[in-house]
Amino acid sequence: MKSAKRMAYRVDVTARAARNLRSIYRDIHAGDSGQAHAWFNGLEKAVLSLSEHPSRCPITQEDARLRHLLYGAKPDTYRIIFTIHERSQVVTVLHIRHGARNAFKRSHPGGRG
Repeated sequence: MKSAKRMAYRVDVTARAARNLRSIYRDIHAGDSGQAHAWFNGLEKAVLSLSEHPSRCPITQEDARLRHLLYGAKPDTYRIIFTIHERSQVVTVLHIRHGARNAFKRSHPGGRG
């Protein structure tokens, strides 16, 4: 019996989430430390892992339309906050933030920006 192959989701990163990644890269001095650079590469890999089974991640407490993937170990856990668009098979990464920060709020109704 052949198993049905599920199509991978496309992962889109909003401008806001891209800014978050650049800021994290600078804040952890990933350009100056091999260990920090490896950690950052792991964060990027976690974001891209959302292309496979993104619904494995829990719904956020802030908004039932959002999910999050945690990356890192306490006290340096980061939340990758995203939406899943089943019809178009797209995961949209909205924000990447330190887990200790206050609750996430969307900046725009469409989740962009």
